[in-house]
Amino acid sequence: MINNTIQNKVYTYADYKTFSENEPIEIIEGEIYNMAPPPSRIHQKLINELSYVINHYIKSNNGPCELYTAPFDVLLKNDNEPLDSCKNVVQPDISVICDKNKLTDKGCTGAPNMIIEIVSPYNPSNDYIKKAYLYEKYGVSEYWIVNPMNKTILVYNLDENKEYGSPEMYNFTHRIKVNTFNNLEIDFHSFNL
Repeated sequence: MINNTIQNKVYTYADYKTFSENEPIEIIEGEIYNMAPPPSRIHQKLINELSYVINHYIKSNNGPCELYTAPFDVLLKNDNEPLDSCKNVVQPDISVICDKNKLTDKGCTGAPNMIIEIVSPYNPSNDYIKKAYLYEKYGVSEYWIVNPMNKTILVYNLDENKEYGSPEMYNFTHRIKVNTFNNLEIDFHSFNL
């Protein structure tokens, strides 16, 4: 566990690079957050199933997008902000990036087109509040929050004002349209969870 004892310190990507891989953290608006303990089997199954369906769609349609699963760094920064000064480094469960110019050997710099977070019982407010705000602020077009405990899915899409507004709400019996793509629907019922 990271001991966040330095009061009023704003952490950046430069600080993030000094941590060991054995200390999984994220930085949101300059604050360090410990990542949840290793995910449950259902958490992993959801990542695998969703990744398979989305990747299969991308490859079948010769799409330009690429999908990455955690651990995969996404740096969300202001346009003129130096990379090492970036105050937001997250590791979404699933990231879909359609602009390959955002990809580096270290991860993604800039907003992915789509992010999916699988809620952990250890830090649900990060996904529902902190990350929803962050992803909206930096222009993630589509953000899904999948909660395996209550079998619900919230889907946020940026509107014409670049805001999420109210999410669409679904459960694990629904087929859900992926707005990032023209003809992709995900059938959660088929995952047999």
